[in-house]
Amino acid sequence: MNHLIRKAQAKDMSDVLALITELAVFENEPNAVNISIDTLITHGTGSNPLFTCFVIEHEGEIVGMALVYYRFSTWEGKSLHLEDLIVSKKYRGKGYGKALYNEVMRYAKSQNVNRVEWVVLDWNTDAISFYENSGALFLKDWHLVQMNKERLQKYIDSIS
Repeated sequence: MNHLIRKAQAKDMSDVLALITELAVFENEPNAVNISIDTLITHGTGSNPLFTCFVIEHEGEIVGMALVYYRFSTWEGKSLHLEDLIVSKKYRGKGYGKALYNEVMRYAKSQNVNRVEWVVLDWNTDAISFYENSGALFLKDWHLVQMNKERLQKYIDSIS
């Protein structure tokens, strides 16, 4: 496998958005992506980015990405959240995902975080097997909870 992993730059964000969209389709949420290239550039580059994105190239083409950001745990302190890791469909099964995962774990170690966490869909058995084989701990008694923009507005309206 001939590849290069590096931090994404502003010029890469159209490819990053395409991968995010491909992931949404894979996760059966084809219309869920509400961000733009400009949003990715604004929040992922510059002097104080909200996230770090790694891209993996094969023969000069971006074929995958992993996006991470810091969190703070009241129990563990500095943590890293892996938001998404995606390899384009035609490049899956060739080791690119593992290479990106390894890069994220090396980055976490270099940043002296106390925990790396992420979520995985319960039907994504390939990813689950991969993560289990890497030694990741699955917390099956926790539920993911979210408040999207519309639900947030409805809640704020109800307490105002």
